[in-house]
Amino acid sequence: MAEAAWSETLESLAADTLRPTDPRPSFKPSLAHKFLYSLGQFAQSGAFDTAIPFVFFYYTVVLGLSGGEVGLAISVSLVFDAIVDPLVGSISDNLRTRLGRRLPLMLAGAPLIPLTLGMLFAPPHGLSPAALTVWLAVSCILARSAVSLFNVPYFALGAEMTEDYQERSSVVAWRAIVGILAGLVINVAAFGLFFVGSAGLQRMSAYPGFGWMVGCLVGVMTAICALGLMRYAARLPQPAERPSPLISGLPVEIADIWRNASFRRLFISAVVFYVAVGLNATFGNHTAVFVWRLPTAQIQFLAYAFLAGLFLGAGAAPQVSRRLEKKTMVIIGLWTVVFVWAVLPGLRVLHLFMPTGSAATVPLMVNSLVAGLGMGLAVVAYPSMMADAADEHEYLYGSRREGLFFAGLAFAAKAAGGLGVLVAGFALDLIGFPHETGGLIPGAVPEPVLQRLMLVYGPGVALLCLGSIIIFSPYGISRARHAQVAAALAERRTSS
Repeated sequence: MAEAAWSETLESLAADTLRPTDPRPSFKPSLAHKFLYSLGQFAQSGAFDTAIPFVFFYYTVVLGLSGGEVGLAISVSLVFDAIVDPLVGSISDNLRTRLGRRLPLMLAGAPLIPLTLGMLFAPPHGLSPAALTVWLAVSCILARSAVSLFNVPYFALGAEMTEDYQERSSVVAWRAIVGILAGLVINVAAFGLFFVGSAGLQRMSAYPGFGWMVGCLVGVMTAICALGLMRYAARLPQPAERPSPLISGLPVEIADIWRNASFRRLFISAVVFYVAVGLNATFGNHTAVFVWRLPTAQIQFLAYAFLAGLFLGAGAAPQVSRRLEKKTMVIIGLWTVVFVWAVLPGLRVLHLFMPTGSAATVPLMVNSLVAGLGMGLAVVAYPSMMADAADEHEYLYGSRREGLFFAGLAFAAKAAGGLGVLVAGFALDLIGFPHETGGLIPGAVPEPVLQRLMLVYGPGVALLCLGSIIIFSPYGISRARHAQVAAALAERRTSS
């Protein structure tokens, strides 16, 4: 029975789920294809969502750079992202190979991610502060470029796997759940293997090994994703329009997608939201160590609670989207996050909630769980809506731009580790947080500094998230609107 089941699974991976003669047929990816595709989420969830907060703590508290130096170094890479992401998106939109448009770039990016992530966590010993800042900036640029090479076509591939309004949420939910598991695995390895003992997160010698472990794990998973989907992706329908010129055509393509109001609202609101997420996450280890004074063994439980909430939210998102509009689901999720970020940290600022150590662990875990639940709804709905907006764009303007659409979403997600860290770095200096090589004693940070830290970490990022809600509110693609667009596109393709 086991051999028969395994044989059926292998056959489903190789099965032709499309009729190649149809211009853009309606189809549904198998569970095996969804699973293989979801493994690619390790690139974003492992490489940046989980690793970047460790990078910020490592370079500021352990290596002794100022928050401004670290924030500036990491944010410089965001300037390159603004060039690399749309360039990769345009290439993948215009590429024509026997493996399709997306797979060649994904195959090129997968082996580069481990090398660049390892560099990020393993600076040479004895560098001056200026040289260390340059090393951080260069290695972050290389790591982000490698992730972009994989991630941008990877996101676009997810939009191409199905045109069904509801099924898209299922594909994104698979991706989100595997991303949560990626964060769980990396956090377990971090706190169970690398940052053990009394030094905890201030153990300098543990960071290079941790970085290479994360890089290798991400490299293996992205390679399995790309190689496992080769036959499937090669049979996805190709667009009928002629490719645009690579360099001269890119500004025209960017202007083309920018005139789409749905894209603009999704992109700008996602950037603001992810910057808020990045700012909150970047300060997470600082608040855990210096405000709540949690031992390293207990800090990991906050991460697990958040991942559990994210798992519940992402897992429930497809069912919620059957009953509610995706827009409603995002707004519910964002308001949940606003509430969590504002209340408990706000009470700490007002000296109304002052526990430390074990007494703080359970309330903080509940807070993290609820934040993850709200965020899980939003992170599933955003990519699903971006795919709907790409359909609307074809309907309105006659061109398919999934690569560029998802380059925008990839840039927004990585803004969490760029603009978010930049703001966090300068905020750390403005509030007067001390920095010195070799670490700090938690009790040595003055209480007024901790209050200012919590004000930025909680109510400050809650206001940013509220701004994202306001920007997003006019978004207008409903279930009925998408059905209208899909029917018109089907009629247009049939007639042509």
